[in-house]
Amino acid sequence: MNQNEARKNPRVIIIQKLYENHLNKDSEITFPRHRYKKFIRDVVNGAIERKDLIQNIMDKELKNDINENKTELIVKLMIIAATYEFMFMHKTPINVVIGEYLKVSDSFVGKSQKSFLNAILDKMSKISR
Repeated sequence: MNQNEARKNPRVIIIQKLYENHLNKDSEITFPRHRYKKFIRDVVNGAIERKDLIQNIMDKELKNDINENKTELIVKLMIIAATYEFMFMHKTPINVVIGEYLKVSDSFVGKSQKSFLNAILDKMSKISR
């Protein structure tokens, strides 16, 4: 995915918005004009609103897989966003969600993290749906 495609990818925008919110929880989240603006807004707001629920599931089910101190924040945000989609957006097939976040991961992390993310998303999809 080239840089221009990445900027237009709705899930890249989702991760960017979640990252911005993590850095500054009090700031207002603004959404760009985009073909999938409603989808982006729904996932971002939903993931933020249900972050505690998703985090509890991650803590319970992935305690042996995710090290809080070593796992990169951006990877955690991708897991949170994807888990939100697994749990609350049933129209999107699991393999599409996983594939899209793996594609997005190219913009943020290296190949070893991508393999880790694939395994975690596969596990979370089975738990959460």
